Amino acid sequence: MDFASFFLGTFLDTPVWFWFAFLAVVIAILVLDLGVLHKEQKEISAKESFILYGMYVIVACAFGAWVWYVRGSQAGLEFFTGYIIEQSLAMDNIFVIASIFAFLGVPRLYQHRVLFWGIIGVLLFRAILIGAGVALVHAFEPILFLFGAFLVFTGARMFRKVEEDDDIENNKILKFLRRHFRITPQFHGTKFLVEQPHPKTGKMVLWLTPLAVALLMVEIVDVIFAVDSVPAIFAITQDPFIVYTSNVFAVLGLRALFFALSAAMARFRYLQTALAIVLIYVGIKIFLVPLGYHIPTLLSLFITVGTLAAGIAYSLWKTRNDPPLEEQDKPISPEELKSTDAPNP
Repeated sequence: MDFASFFLGTFLDTPVWFWFAFLAVVIAILVLDLGVLHKEQKEISAKESFILYGMYVIVACAFGAWVWYVRGSQAGLEFFTGYIIEQSLAMDNIFVIASIFAFLGVPRLYQHRVLFWGIIGVLLFRAILIGAGVALVHAFEPILFLFGAFLVFTGARMFRKVEEDDDIENNKILKFLRRHFRITPQFHGTKFLVEQPHPKTGKMVLWLTPLAVALLMVEIVDVIFAVDSVPAIFAITQDPFIVYTSNVFAVLGLRALFFALSAAMARFRYLQTALAIVLIYVGIKIFLVPLGYHIPTLLSLFITVGTLAAGIAYSLWKTRNDPPLEEQDKPISPEELKSTDAPNP
């Protein structure tokens, strides 16, 4: 088979060139992000975070409009609904990532680098999870009952966790990394790995830096959250192209919004409650699919957006008299960080 035949063929019931178009868009915006906008290491301000997020939203909407044009209104509506649902559920992930950065003391100057390289893991692991999910649904449609029950259960658990704080110190992922890997006590610029003497033998060996620990924890946490969020979109569509592309664009956008959201976490006090309601609704919707009951996609879109907007609005109203958010720590310049990057003795 020559390349032209392959390019014009289909993969997972979608023309191969659709997949290439999607990957080209993602690669282009990532190159623009890291290679042009953030070529030099610098701290991302909340304003820049909003601007970058706006860019990702515009690209996602343009891609969704293209899907609408070439595949029809139903596919386009499914893309936008899936995009909003995935972005809603991924917000909780952002707050956990902020907790990881705070606990490990990752300077804001380096946080964008961790989030950027974390996208590579998102592209890979989400593809694996979505591929497995689609295969399961196609082979055994009643698996949707299990997906729906799992989402309802997860949403119910989120109600009980609203007031709980994440205990990163006792996190099993962090304990595993500390037990099985050599980790330097200080950062070494933007490096994830450094070569230093072994404390017993004196032989030069590789060590993980705290930045690498942050990246690994972010990747693992994303996989854990994907187990919740990926089944949710199966309530909207089982089209792997729509599921994967809406998923990736949602995560890309929220990672860009991270620096604005993380600075205002305390203001979104009731957002998790809204997310729990969305999760339970989506769980019920997916549970009804094998029974032949299909809630209209447009209605799901309105319910998701309305619930999320209500959660945000109520949070802002309840915290309107709270004292202003504390100013962020004084930005650390690259020169100041270099002075603290002495090798581990």
